[in-house]
Amino acid sequence: MDAHLSDVAAGKRFYGELFGWTFDEPPEEPAKGPADEWAWARLDGEPVAALVRKTDGRMPTVWSVYFHTPDAAALAERIRAGGGQVVTPPHPVGGLGTTALAADPDGAVFALWQPAGHPGFGRRHEPGTFTWTELYTRDTEAANTFYGDLFHDALFGPDASPDFGRAPVSSVFPAQMPPHFLVHFLVGDVEAALGAVARLGGRVRVPPFETSYGGVAVVSDDQGASFALLQR
Repeated sequence: MDAHLSDVAAGKRFYGELFGWTFDEPPEEPAKGPADEWAWARLDGEPVAALVRKTDGRMPTVWSVYFHTPDAAALAERIRAGGGQVVTPPHPVGGLGTTALAADPDGAVFALWQPAGHPGFGRRHEPGTFTWTELYTRDTEAANTFYGDLFHDALFGPDASPDFGRAPVSSVFPAQMPPHFLVHFLVGDVEAALGAVARLGGRVRVPPFETSYGGVAVVSDDQGASFALLQR
């Protein structure tokens, strides 16, 4: 999971204050670039996210969701077969792993991660860390079919405990909003977190509302990347 931002240093200030994250200086690895281009975010020393500078100002300022896979190339072929698109084919990221960018048949964009040196989250389901992603889509049944085929055991298997839900776009957002994934971070007090977002220059996009998985508010950071705060 990473945020694509125009200003990584500003992102460090915002998320460091909001969630208590600290940030690593980049290692000497040509594939990643200098300190103003990316940073690992950590909570109590464990990786929780990354901040990446956008290479093109026309690119959206967003939080991206990555799905773990043991074989990114094979999963990319299944995405195509299921009616999705592979926007960026699988490619290595230094010695960290292999990634790809894809879109489902409705146009919601997501990424794949085949780990090597970097396995992914070190912590989740704790305050200040990832806890849920919701797909806002025009057709939840079609989404169930597409993602159920890709990730059946993780979503619907007997031992499944998914961190992934689906909802119609119009249940929270204007009907014209494009389908998209919304990353949720766990907080202990959503009202206090909303106050911090405002103080740090962010905005409240959707005031708190109740869902089957907890109380949610949709916000954006001071550069416009949207995410959700979840209180359970």
